[in-house]
Amino acid sequence: MAQLEVGQMAPLFTLPDQSGQEVSLESLRGQVVVLYFYPKDDTPGCTKEACSFRDLNRELKDAGAVVFGVSKDSVKSHVKFAQKYELNFPLLADEDASVCEAYGVIQDKNMYGRVTRGIVRTTFVIGQDGRVAKVYPKVKVDGHADAVLADVRALAPGV
Repeated sequence: MAQLEVGQMAPLFTLPDQSGQEVSLESLRGQVVVLYFYPKDDTPGCTKEACSFRDLNRELKDAGAVVFGVSKDSVKSHVKFAQKYELNFPLLADEDASVCEAYGVIQDKNMYGRVTRGIVRTTFVIGQDGRVAKVYPKVKVDGHADAVLADVRALAPGV
């Protein structure tokens, strides 16, 4: 499936977080949602990205956004990852990759000449109306959370 584009309705989903609570995108309508997809818990790039969102989570909340990390890892894996790095936002377990597929983030990846299929690090900012407001494809971790914060602030001026 092709990756979502700005202006499209974000596909609805319900996934468990690391505490076992079901998170439904539909129930978040009216809020700005930062949905970042990452390949694997507790790997260097994914840890750095998670920690950068952790460190900016207060500012993102103050700007009116809620943050969710999504990977194919299990709830149990998310529990360990969140505890180890004191993550202050939910990690959603998409074990069957259905949400990753719906958002178009499962793609061919070329590493050292070997092509594999997996999650390509991608972030979506979903507006209060449920539409995709911003897409960050093939994310480079350094400075990414700062860029997301700036864009979230631009979406909700005066917040």
